[in-house]
Amino acid sequence: MAQYTGWRNFWWLNVALLALVTIMLIFGFPETKWHRLHQNKLDQRGLPTATSSAEKFEPDTKGGSGDLVTRNVSQDLADSPTESQDHYLGKGKPSRSQFGFYQPNSHPFKSMLLDVWIPWKLFAFPIVEFAAFVVSWSCSSFLTLNLTQSEVFAPPPYDFSPVAVGFTNFAIVVGALIGLATAGPLSDWISMRLTIRNGGVREPEMRLPSMIPYVLIMMLGNFIVAFGYEHRWSWKVIVIIGYACAGIQVAALPAITSTYAVDSYKPVSGSIFVAITVNKNLWGYGFSKFITPWIEKGGFVEPIMTNMALTVLWCLFGVLFWFKGKTFRTWTRNDSVHRM
Repeated sequence: MAQYTGWRNFWWLNVALLALVTIMLIFGFPETKWHRLHQNKLDQRGLPTATSSAEKFEPDTKGGSGDLVTRNVSQDLADSPTESQDHYLGKGKPSRSQFGFYQPNSHPFKSMLLDVWIPWKLFAFPIVEFAAFVVSWSCSSFLTLNLTQSEVFAPPPYDFSPVAVGFTNFAIVVGALIGLATAGPLSDWISMRLTIRNGGVREPEMRLPSMIPYVLIMMLGNFIVAFGYEHRWSWKVIVIIGYACAGIQVAALPAITSTYAVDSYKPVSGSIFVAITVNKNLWGYGFSKFITPWIEKGGFVEPIMTNMALTVLWCLFGVLFWFKGKTFRTWTRNDSVHRM
């Protein structure tokens, strides 16, 4: 678009797409936030217990006092059928009242204040902070390509046109599709195997080992891009391998770590992603300000390798959370976020 119709039209296209998304959100997205009682407040028939007004957390008899765990689905089904837990499962459909500009709320201002406050509160939770930093630096490895591709491929020896530079992003798209297709199944498979070994008790930390291959892919991609840029390697090596690796890791690492955070604090999953996005955008803004002057001063290797090292550093904290994640969750087991 920049080459044939002018760069301003690209931004007008963004305006049109955002307007379309806004209209779809208002008129085509039903209200889906339904407050359900915590499982500890329900009896075997799925009905509220006499003590439902009091918040209780059952001790984990296998993994430590007071810790919340997610049991294996097959074991839950064996203990009590799903239908008996939720009589409305698989029934009904969105009603007309779910669509519209306004949803009834007895405390609208309180709800809005909570929506603003909870993401900031979650920054004090070690697991959410871990996810936010891994997502932020994984995305910055991808952002590096966006900020440098024209600088590298437009001048000699490549002499790419704006369209050709844009086409290099297809390698990132292919890599992202590979990451999306593999990260979820791999994470679920590893978690399932570890759950079986743990006597049917599933822990959120069981997803963390699936980060290992994607951290290695991230490192490979950064090495190829940094040294390929610096020494003017063939564009095929830089794009097909380096850019594809960037796409794989940027789809996988954020998905695995954010899922770990959501597994730990399911009731505030939306706020978790707000907190992660704030952290990511803050780092991305700063990164975009200093990477170009840094490259002009010292070349490509130093800034890209520094960013890669920081990404590895935050991912290595996964080892700490593998051993101490349950302890961190225990610290927040009585927090109000579990009852939202």
